[in-house]
Amino acid sequence: MVLGTDRRVLVLALARMADAIGNSFLIIVLPLYLASDIIPLEGLLGATVPVLGITVTTELLIGVLLSLFGFLNSFAQPFTGRLSDRTGKRRIYILFGLVLLGAASAAYVFAPNYETLVLLRALQGLGAAFTIPVTIALVNELATTESRGGNLGVFNTFRLIGFGFGPIIAGFVVAAGPYTFSGISLSGFDAAFYAAALGAFISFGLVTAFVSDPEKTDDLAADDLSFQVRDSTGKQALDPVFALGVATLFMGISIALFATLQENVNTRLGQGEFLFSIQFAAVIIANVLLQVPIGRASDQYGRRPFLLGGFLLLAPAVFVQGIVTSPITMIVARLIHGVAVAMVFAPGLAVAGDLAKEGQSGTTLSVLTMAFGLGTAIGPLASGYLVRFSFLTPFAFSAVLAVVALALVYSQVEETLPA
Repeated sequence: MVLGTDRRVLVLALARMADAIGNSFLIIVLPLYLASDIIPLEGLLGATVPVLGITVTTELLIGVLLSLFGFLNSFAQPFTGRLSDRTGKRRIYILFGLVLLGAASAAYVFAPNYETLVLLRALQGLGAAFTIPVTIALVNELATTESRGGNLGVFNTFRLIGFGFGPIIAGFVVAAGPYTFSGISLSGFDAAFYAAALGAFISFGLVTAFVSDPEKTDDLAADDLSFQVRDSTGKQALDPVFALGVATLFMGISIALFATLQENVNTRLGQGEFLFSIQFAAVIIANVLLQVPIGRASDQYGRRPFLLGGFLLLAPAVFVQGIVTSPITMIVARLIHGVAVAMVFAPGLAVAGDLAKEGQSGTTLSVLTMAFGLGTAIGPLASGYLVRFSFLTPFAFSAVLAVVALALVYSQVEETLPA
C-alpha cells in the first residue's frame, strides 16, 4: 500500500495516526466524564443563556465542549497555515501543536471545574490548528505532481485508522479501570486522558526524530499570502481552491450529520447500538480501503474525474439514508457514501497542492482543512435541528448541498495535471 511513498510522509502519517487515536479518545471520554458527576456542574445546570434563552443542560455543556474544539481549530487554521508559510518553517509548528494537544490531555486529570475543561479544550483546538494544515502542507511539499495524490492518500488513510479506532480503544480503557501501577491507582478516566497525551507525545517523538523541513521552505518563505475568493485569471468566477473549499464544507456536513441521529436511526430501523456503530464506521472503512488507490489513480488519470464522480455519487448516497428501512441497506448506503468521500478527499487536496505556489502550501491547503473541520462541526448541529421536521429532512438537505458542490466543482475547478 505504501510502496513508493517518501519515508518522511510515512512517518508523518504514522505520527498523525498516533495523534488521531489520542485525540479521538476525547470524543468518547469527555461526554462520559461530564455525565459521571466527577466535575461539579450544579452551578451551571438549569441556568438560562441570556442571549439565546436556552436552558443549560448536561447535553448542552457536552456539546459546547466538543464543538469548541472544531470551531476554534477550523477558524484558526488559515492563520497558522499562513504563519508557517510566512516563516518558511513547518516542523517547529507541528511540534508546538503536539505539545499543546498532549499537555492539555494530561491536564484534564487535574481540572477542578467545567470552566477549566473549556480552557483545556480551547488549547487543544489551537494545537490542532497548528498540526493539521502545517502537516498537510509538509506532506504536499514532500511530494511531486506525479505522487501528490498517492502521498495524500497514504496520509489520510493512517489518519482515518487512528480516528476510527481511537473511540473503540477509549471505551475499553474507561470501562476496564481502575488501574494500579506500582502502588499508584488510576481511574479509567485518568488512564484515558494519559493515553490521549501519550498519543500526542509519540507523534512528537516521531516527528522530532525522522522529519525535517524540505530545503526549499527554508529559503522561500512566502510574501504574497492573500486569500483568494475570485479567480485571479478571470477564467472562472471563483478561485478554484475557494470553490473546492465550499464543496469540501458541504461534504464535511454530510459526514458529521449522522452522529447526532443515533437514537432516531435506531428507532426507525429497529436496531441496537452495535449495528449503528457499524453504520457509522462504514464511511471510515471505505475511506481506509480506497484513499491510497484513488489518490494514486488521480496522479495517473487526473484529479477532476474523481472529484466530479465523487460529488455525483455523494448526493444520492446521502439522500437514500433518509429513506432506507433496514439496517443492511443503511450499511450499504453508508459504504457508498464512504466511496464518494474517498473519491473527493485525496484528489481535492492534490488539486490544492498542485495550485499552491512555492512557499504557500500552508495557506492554500488550510482552505480545505478549515472547510472540512467546519463541516464536521456544523453537521451535528444542522441535523439536530432539521430532524424535528422529519427523519428525511437532514439527509435531503445534505443531498442538496452535494448537488451544489457538484455544480461548483464542475464550473469552477479545472484539471490541474498537465495533459
